[in-house]
Amino acid sequence: MKTINRFYTINWGTDDIAIAMDYWRNDRNTKTYLFNPSDASQKAKIISDRNYQDRYNDPGNFVFQRNKFGNNVLALDGDNAFLIGDGFSDNGQYPFLDKLNLKNQKKERLYQSTYEKKLEDLRDFNPSSQKLLVRIESKTDYPNYYFRDLKKNDIQQLTKFENPFKSIQNVHKEVLNYKRKDGLELSGTLYLPVGYDMNKKEKMPMILWAYPREFKDKTSASQNTQNPNEFTYPFWASPIYWVTKGYVVLDDASFPIVGEGDTEPNDLFRKQLVSNAKAAIDAVDSLGYIDRNKVAVGGHSYGAFMVANLLSHCDLFAAGIARSGAYNRTLTPFGFQSEERSYWDAPEVYYKMSPFMHADKMKTPLLLIHGEADNNSGTYPMQSERYFNALKGLGANVRLVIFPKESHSYRAKESILHMLWEQDQWLEKYVKNRKVE
Repeated sequence: MKTINRFYTINWGTDDIAIAMDYWRNDRNTKTYLFNPSDASQKAKIISDRNYQDRYNDPGNFVFQRNKFGNNVLALDGDNAFLIGDGFSDNGQYPFLDKLNLKNQKKERLYQSTYEKKLEDLRDFNPSSQKLLVRIESKTDYPNYYFRDLKKNDIQQLTKFENPFKSIQNVHKEVLNYKRKDGLELSGTLYLPVGYDMNKKEKMPMILWAYPREFKDKTSASQNTQNPNEFTYPFWASPIYWVTKGYVVLDDASFPIVGEGDTEPNDLFRKQLVSNAKAAIDAVDSLGYIDRNKVAVGGHSYGAFMVANLLSHCDLFAAGIARSGAYNRTLTPFGFQSEERSYWDAPEVYYKMSPFMHADKMKTPLLLIHGEADNNSGTYPMQSERYFNALKGLGANVRLVIFPKESHSYRAKESILHMLWEQDQWLEKYVKNRKVE
């Protein structure tokens, strides 16, 4: 068979059933094909043709099962395959299980979660037993696994893990929806400090954490894929720790960069970046929770690139934390992130988007962190080292921390504890105790 877009993957089923997928990044299109791998003369049939960034209309992922050779293949029941979807919508998240008839393309919904105060994550399905493996959690309930029997319409608990993070289990958490200046719908997960009095509304410092994403249409860019019922889990890279130190945290704030039609998203990168940041700060400030003179911004990888750009081109922040980032795009001349044009195709884009080229504009304290052994092709340690030298040479307030033997993400307990300490010291000095003239 031959795909229309760039080939992506094949899900094997039986001798005469297989599912192939392709994608095309320029217009975010993906197609799904049903074909017979034993007969090349049979034409493949397109069974799905969609925008892969449109999460509200995502049909889900096919269910697999182990075959006699121990390999994962499509879980089939006669002509039927099965799909598990995240179930994002305007009204919230309601994960689902669908049965898809591969002959006539008709779908039947076998199950859809109805929880309003919990998140039910559908993990696996056995067509023979009609049992669905699910994981159920809430803001305060640690995730546990269950078998949901669709035949008997009952549920059996498999694990009983206790919440190991009880010191933050009562932290106020909500998904905050707000609008950008151009009307684009945005969102972020808002956490208030431990013991915060929502009636008194004392103005606290804030940490904004984000990661920019490129879109080709505003509809997909405005979709909300955050769920307030997710368990509050402080993993190594998270800013959530600082709710115990008196900070408001806006985590996973929407930072869409939209370029419709012939316009590429990166042609408007800096302008939209600043607009996203201002909308987020305005939204939390309007609720009366923060001192907008004491707001920090942080990010990892492309999020670090975002931080450096924001601090260079706006005065919204008191300080920044940039981990494992890239700052000179001419060092990645054949494209980066979702940018497919080379440096020689769009030199002005590479120049405008590179914080290194605008190091003379940096007036805000910036903490740079990087792993010494970062082998991610876009973020070699040289990126932070050269950017630090440029900033230091120009008199900027900057600190560079290099973790030995760490790659793009950090793993050792010593590195992670050191990272948390560095970030905490930086925030205490330049955000919480900032002296505003």
